[in-house]
Amino acid sequence: MMPYVANARMYSVNPAAASAWRELFGWLARESGVDLRVIDHAFPSPLAELWSRNDLASAFMCGFPYALAAQKPRPVAAPIPVKALVAGRAVYATRLVVRADSRFRSIEDTFGGRLGYTVGDSHSGYNALRHHLLPYRRQHGEKLYRESIGPLFTPRRVIEALLAGGIDVGPLDSYALDLMMRHEPDLARQIQIVSTTDVAPIPFLVAASNCPDDVVSALQATLATFGDAPECAKLRDQLCLEAFAPVNTDDYGVMMRWDAEARAAGYSQPG
Repeated sequence: MMPYVANARMYSVNPAAASAWRELFGWLARESGVDLRVIDHAFPSPLAELWSRNDLASAFMCGFPYALAAQKPRPVAAPIPVKALVAGRAVYATRLVVRADSRFRSIEDTFGGRLGYTVGDSHSGYNALRHHLLPYRRQHGEKLYRESIGPLFTPRRVIEALLAGGIDVGPLDSYALDLMMRHEPDLARQIQIVSTTDVAPIPFLVAASNCPDDVVSALQATLATFGDAPECAKLRDQLCLEAFAPVNTDDYGVMMRWDAEARAAGYSQPG
């Protein structure tokens, strides 16, 4: 069997999480029999380059760029966070966060300030953010923020901009934030959540569009055992994960509906 690559850049939010993902991929390779090799693909390398690799077998992809892609990779499995906003479901949301020492205590308090966003093909850092702010935008009939600052690209850079005072409020993938809080306890004292968007299907592991059926099936079957495998108990704790679930790509249509609704209202960039 040819070697394949794996990468968890989207949720390698700090060194501890990155190490745990490498360990998970090692377990996945051993148990599935697939020759998986973890590669680095850190920012600023484009995620699109990772998703388009012919030797890709496991990498996280947000559902919004998946829905937008002309040639879609093959779904493998979706993570179920321990703190999933719907218990036992492979869903997440966007947490809108501010500095803990700021005067802001609600999302309305941040209006007129500086809003950060990640990148235009991100659901959590852009699409869900617009969807959440659209009712306020309609109510006010004008821009909500004096500046929209981005693209910031990653949750880590959103946090950095927030703590450095470059933005007043920013969007964070709820599962990415769970991982940050798990391994960076001091962070909880520095930020505060002021609002949470509606839930949506979470980013999922994908393989190349030409990845053979037997490889994808082996990975799926092995990941289906992750939630109950005794040897993975430590990994479940380190990765704040309950299990992996099958991917229903139809569920991700909600992201395109939210995008269409915002565009129909003339609301393209968050702000």
